[in-house]
Amino acid sequence: MKQLITGIQQVGIGVSNSCEAKSLYRDVFGMNILIFDDKASAELMSCYTGKEIHQRHAILSMNLAGGGGFEIWQFTSRKPESYNAQFGDIGIFSVKIKCHEVETAQNHFKKNKNVCTSDLMKSPSGKTHFWVKDLNENYFNIAESDHWFKKNNCITGGVYGAVIGVSDMETSLQFYKNLLGIDEIVYDVTSSFTDVPHKAENIFRRVLLRKKKSLEGAFTNLLGDVEIELVQIINKDCNKIFQNRYWGDCGFIHLCFDVIDMDELKKLSENLGYNFTVDSKNSYAMETAEGRFCYVEDPDGTLIELVETHKVPVLKKLGIYINLKNRKNKKPLPRWMVNCLGLSKVK
Repeated sequence: MKQLITGIQQVGIGVSNSCEAKSLYRDVFGMNILIFDDKASAELMSCYTGKEIHQRHAILSMNLAGGGGFEIWQFTSRKPESYNAQFGDIGIFSVKIKCHEVETAQNHFKKNKNVCTSDLMKSPSGKTHFWVKDLNENYFNIAESDHWFKKNNCITGGVYGAVIGVSDMETSLQFYKNLLGIDEIVYDVTSSFTDVPHKAENIFRRVLLRKKKSLEGAFTNLLGDVEIELVQIINKDCNKIFQNRYWGDCGFIHLCFDVIDMDELKKLSENLGYNFTVDSKNSYAMETAEGRFCYVEDPDGTLIELVETHKVPVLKKLGIYINLKNRKNKKPLPRWMVNCLGLSKVK
């Protein structure tokens, strides 16, 4: 199957204070590269915000060591509602963050009073990992990775995956494998587990899916591999993280993938029975960044954002951008050009 998705571009994180979160994620996760900082109305998302158009503050920051970024998102026209998610709840429970060496990373997080850090644990595949919880009750799963874009002074890199709760594993597998192309099964196990962040006697089925780094796509070398772990609670009903809450409320609001050809992906999605719920159709600007963005729901309604990037700012004051809108070459951008994103810093 033709690769239409390269990697995870970013994860949307709903917060109560965007400026505070921006600084926290810069200091703790090395998200120190600023792509945009935009205040505007979320007109196209009204279908997920009570049929009302709300104001918001959105900040996209990245870590050039490799991996996707954080789109920090705060309502400015209403007070965002919070939710304390539990492992196995339906929706995006956690994002996976890559690190160079897991014990070094754990020691780094333990020194920070603004996060809570778990003990080291072993995943079903035998990989050592641990959990970090921030001030907004968001969980991050930290594990070693072999794929990096560049060396920097950060202990961790960016986002390379997510832990997503589902209600029916077989139905969800078809979505993530057939539409998103994340189709390598690393493990498929059912048991109670000791490597989860909450003490519980639940029985879970856990399936870890992986997609190797794409050969095509402007930013594929930066974004790298993808891992999605789907989790289903077997022995009881589970809660839905965004039940009776708005997109944009506190928590992980969407997982965003970088797209090569949105028109072709939309045709594939419709043929598979997954209709886009939002489509900007033409270029949509977030400050000086531009692209076509769309949303599709997984079988449980978890929001997957899809972005075909058209323009990325390098030096906004001088009007210097990376323009991809009419680029027919699907090969990765030269590394020096991607490195230019590092000229804009989170302050």
